[in-house]
Amino acid sequence: MLKAKYLALLFLPILFIFSNQVKASTTQVELFAELPNISMMSISPDGSKFAFRVTIDDRDMLVVRNKVDGALVGAVTIAKINPNNIYFVNDNTVILVASQNIRLAGYWGRHDASWAYAYNIKENKVFPLLTQGYGIYKGQTQLGRIVGISPDNQHVYMPAYQGESRYSLYKVRLDKKKKPKRVLRGGAGTRDYFMNTKGEVIARERLDNKKNLHIVDARVEDEWVEIFREETDLPTKGFSGVTPDEQHLLFSTVSHKTDRHAYYKMSLKDGQIEGPIFSAEDKDVESVITNLNRIAHGVRYSGFTPSYEFFDETLNARMRGMAKALPNNYVRIQDYNADWSSIVFYIDGADSSGEYHLYQNSGLHYLASLRTQLAETPMNPVTEYSFKTRDNYTIPTLLTTPANLEAKNLPAILMPHGGPESYDTKRFDYMAQYFASQGYMVIQPQFRGSTGFGWHHRALGRGQWGKLMQDDLTDALASLVEQGRVNKDKVCIVGASYGGYAALAGATFTPDLYKCAVSINGVSDIERMMKQERRNYGKDHWVVSYWDKVIKNGEVSDDFLQRISPINFVEKVQVPVLLIHG
Repeated sequence: MLKAKYLALLFLPILFIFSNQVKASTTQVELFAELPNISMMSISPDGSKFAFRVTIDDRDMLVVRNKVDGALVGAVTIAKINPNNIYFVNDNTVILVASQNIRLAGYWGRHDASWAYAYNIKENKVFPLLTQGYGIYKGQTQLGRIVGISPDNQHVYMPAYQGESRYSLYKVRLDKKKKPKRVLRGGAGTRDYFMNTKGEVIARERLDNKKNLHIVDARVEDEWVEIFREETDLPTKGFSGVTPDEQHLLFSTVSHKTDRHAYYKMSLKDGQIEGPIFSAEDKDVESVITNLNRIAHGVRYSGFTPSYEFFDETLNARMRGMAKALPNNYVRIQDYNADWSSIVFYIDGADSSGEYHLYQNSGLHYLASLRTQLAETPMNPVTEYSFKTRDNYTIPTLLTTPANLEAKNLPAILMPHGGPESYDTKRFDYMAQYFASQGYMVIQPQFRGSTGFGWHHRALGRGQWGKLMQDDLTDALASLVEQGRVNKDKVCIVGASYGGYAALAGATFTPDLYKCAVSINGVSDIERMMKQERRNYGKDHWVVSYWDKVIKNGEVSDDFLQRISPINFVEKVQVPVLLIHG
């Protein structure tokens, strides 16, 4: 648990509804790999209730408790839903968002699908908000998005396909399952809607894949007025919020001044762009923090630990105080009530594998531990490290080192992240912590192509799969071997997604470096992957353009994809390779 001098404990023992939380026979690997006992903590708009997921043994439940006295308000089994996220949409309704890879009857292949479910607390029932074929087009998959809420808080607005090509906006009831009511017919290429607090649509975003046009229209007196147009095969601006005055859209793009993603505002009246509104010299704006109508409060910046900036200076001062009080911890805003008087934080670091805390009345109050099975297990230290590559480029890196061992001549796990356009943070990583508990140093280089370190760092990875991006991994290992911190004869490479590709590339392109390789959902045949993407989306789709830029970056040689595909070099493999796929 975090050091007591930073905490004023709030007595909420009712958060734990099961007493037999950990079986004595559980092995250490299972302790690290088990789902969190408590997760997805959310607070109601009026601040009176908490909702959270409880996962213990074979029980998986959504639980709602009163904040003041801890009384049980509601509980329901959610194992079949298996949500990725939960949040209050009003004081009586919790939204559960779930995703799954499925087959759709009558449609080719498998698809990543999402749904939103409403949990009515008073009636203790769960039902889907949108269902394929029930008032909407049956051949669609992404049904988990809410873009607005009605002023009376009894309906939400959700986009869905009316037919094969019309992405329309629907008004959906929150009290019971009923066919949704279409409130706005989708235009050609529409992909998003923006609303105000009156429940009115104020803008839409369109993307014409065939003509390579990115367009934003404002809604003026029941007519669409174009305020933005850009000719591009891959959008350069990400629209994601509305300013507090509801007169502008917020969008992210790369600032030419800082080489970092920053947030700008665009007038809904005439498309005039101002800004940057939020920017930093040394970090990217990673996401915008909005309410249910996507009215922006502020932004979160990238980094090994996150930081925040708000329109409200009181919130800025509060976050500066949190960073000062907890300098060695990963602190993330988990949820907040309507007026920000109560904020739920997720915190982990040197002292914890993950805890929820409530900021209220100028104090930080402990709520619950995510992993009670690891509560007494000391965390292995995670430190920042950087090294110079063979071409003298600096790569930021995270090292997780066994707490009870000197960092000298250690066996190591090289663990590249997925994406590849993503990055690692200092938050609890169960694989890294487990390997470190077994005596390994875990190395996580933020190789070229990673996000979070500026556009230049990200762009340097384009066209470099199996090449410079792989060299960065090799050079990370070499730098630690040279310093005597890692035993070069005891190294394994482990990764998932792109990291799984990198593990296979390590086993084939640099087979002498590793004693084993583990690929989790890794791609081995890039040529086949690109053919499948074109078949799934069509050659004009922006997703295909994105992968062309990330993987090929203008390379036109016929055999390029074959040369970077590990499947074509299996004869070079000299070590055991473990393949894991879901």
